[in-house]
Amino acid sequence: MNKSQIIALFNQDQRKDIAYPDMQRDVTPEVVRLIDTSDFAEGMIVYSQLNEANADDVIREQINYFEGIGQDFEWKLYDYDKPSDLKERLEAHGFSVEDVEAVMVLDLEIAPDTLWQPVGHDVRRITNPDTLADIQTIEQQVWNEDASWVFDLLGNALRNFPERMSVYVAYVDGRPASAAWIYCPEHSQFASLFGGATISEFRKRGLYTALLAGRAQEARARGVKYLTVDASPMSRPILEKFGFECIAYTYPCKWELKAR
Repeated sequence: MNKSQIIALFNQDQRKDIAYPDMQRDVTPEVVRLIDTSDFAEGMIVYSQLNEANADDVIREQINYFEGIGQDFEWKLYDYDKPSDLKERLEAHGFSVEDVEAVMVLDLEIAPDTLWQPVGHDVRRITNPDTLADIQTIEQQVWNEDASWVFDLLGNALRNFPERMSVYVAYVDGRPASAAWIYCPEHSQFASLFGGATISEFRKRGLYTALLAGRAQEARARGVKYLTVDASPMSRPILEKFGFECIAYTYPCKWELKAR
């Protein structure tokens, strides 16, 4: 996989041209801005084209815009974005920079045969937004925090654009054990993977692989060419075993109104 070519394609497909059914898309000469219209998420700056001369002014403009509409937002910063000190500038303007994630990409044309084998576990696709309690259970046990967001974020997707989002749960002896989902943007060559959380007592049983294979098979059936994941340091080596390659690092930079 040619890294520079993939980054160029990713930038165009997943940043410059990306659109979501529950977000308003605004394009300016400097940024691509997404405004949440679902009341369940936050706004986002998904792409920026800045330089040392205009960066601070544009940052202030985005803060003023989202403050004006009363919405938190995330500036999705990539390590190749310009200027080179953009992360430090965002921090100076009051953004909270969360842990770095590796942008991992898998070309499905060269994916390992493991992903094309029949899924041998009890993996079920969740289509009814009223039956997301099993995913909430998994997320709460794995992360030891409130996971009521499951009903808002995933429930909204299943109700309003089920053709874009597929949600899966793996069960062991009828008990919810692992959960993951995949988002397939319209007219995109990429599908994004999320989740992959497994309750500790059910780990090392192949559930992660089963959920990855199920989603890869769905993506290929849809005609998608690439899978992409924003991976934590824990997930990265697992994904690399399946042929995913790191093309960049991304920093979620958060602006929260309540903190002002």
